[in-house]
Amino acid sequence: MGFAQTVGGTRYLFPDLRTLLARATPLRSGDQLAGLAAESAQERVAAQRALADLPLRHFLNEAVIPYEADEVTRLILDRHDPAAFAPVAHLTVGGFRDWLLGEAADAAPLAALRPGLTPEMAAAVSKIMRLQDLVAVAAKCRVVTRFRNTIGLPGRLSIRLQPNDPVDDPRGVAASVLDGLLLGAGDAVIGVNPATDNVETVIRLLELLDAVRERYAIPTQSCVLSHVTTTMLAIERGAPVDLVFQSIGGTEAANRSFGISLSLLAEAREAALALRRGTLGDNLMYFETGQGSALSAEAHHGVDQQTIEARAYAVAREFAPLLVNSVVGFIGPEYLFDGKQITRAGLEDHFCGKLLGLPMGVDVCYTNHAEADQDDMDALLTLLGVAGVTYVMGVPGADDIMLAYQSTSFHDGLYLRSALGLRPAPEFEAWMERMGIERASGEGRLPARMSPALLGLS
Repeated sequence: MGFAQTVGGTRYLFPDLRTLLARATPLRSGDQLAGLAAESAQERVAAQRALADLPLRHFLNEAVIPYEADEVTRLILDRHDPAAFAPVAHLTVGGFRDWLLGEAADAAPLAALRPGLTPEMAAAVSKIMRLQDLVAVAAKCRVVTRFRNTIGLPGRLSIRLQPNDPVDDPRGVAASVLDGLLLGAGDAVIGVNPATDNVETVIRLLELLDAVRERYAIPTQSCVLSHVTTTMLAIERGAPVDLVFQSIGGTEAANRSFGISLSLLAEAREAALALRRGTLGDNLMYFETGQGSALSAEAHHGVDQQTIEARAYAVAREFAPLLVNSVVGFIGPEYLFDGKQITRAGLEDHFCGKLLGLPMGVDVCYTNHAEADQDDMDALLTLLGVAGVTYVMGVPGADDIMLAYQSTSFHDGLYLRSALGLRPAPEFEAWMERMGIERASGEGRLPARMSPALLGLS
């Protein structure tokens, strides 16, 4: 079975769903690199028109990666809830777009729909949406998670405090932690990317972050973003592990390239749950994703990078995470060439993640060899704020000196909260008031009572 559409007197044939989705995708360099992109704007329009006419039910009958060949496909189809799908089962992809933009699709119906949607459905509808459509629908989605505080409430914006150091120097990490806390960052997580995956180093960083959190009674969670197997070793050695981190992909082969499987993630989650470190909830997984990772591992099975990215969200939602984020421009211009492509991808990822029920954040970022700059990031950051993004990154000076890429600073987070009238997670906001860091009224900062000496900085 194929899909045909005539545009401008030319008849285009798309032999299968995988090809149709790829040709309908707004232009990006990764799909061109893989030989999957439409050859012209006219072919892309033809594919988008054919996709708009496709019944949503079709996605349950044709898998982009065969069921028997991929455990992510099996997860997607085995978890599908026909009863939740029923309200939109009669719609085409285009009709689904109209329904999502309508007044009937508010927070409650969107939440009820999540178990009935497959990632491919979410990816498909995003491909025929304008940026304002992606913003408008995502802003209606509410996803709330809890560990030591409450993330994702209306009117709130959380920030991951990212105190990376190029040699994992505890003093450098501690200095960045202090800087971020005084600027209102850290309610999503205080999360360090270690320069090495050495378990002793990971434990040392975990103990540092936990000591700071306990000393000042900060209602947040910490994480050292090591490989899941290293985190499991740290748990076995009695380290204070709050969140379990892992980069994930949308195919079994992509996850294998990360050294993981669904069963390994389940084992890690159970090990962390057994520690009972959460006070308000047990959402304790933290996942990062990014368009292009499967292609870079030659694990994309001929599927376009945005659809593969959406499939990674099925992996994430299986484990009830506290946080998920797309590191949207991190992989480089081979996959997202410039600011325009990064902006589109960031809004797509946020939309698909929220629609599928994830506490979605975005690392608004780019590499130094991409055709992008901080103005592009300002625009994407603002659009994501309007779209109700759950959290963004807080990096000292917006320049990650360990990972060597450009992200968003502590001050960028303050800008977004101020411009849109957003506040930190409620428990963290109350802590800031108690510490004299900021008044709840937003009248300005007060002198902090946090001592650099207690952080080992003097």
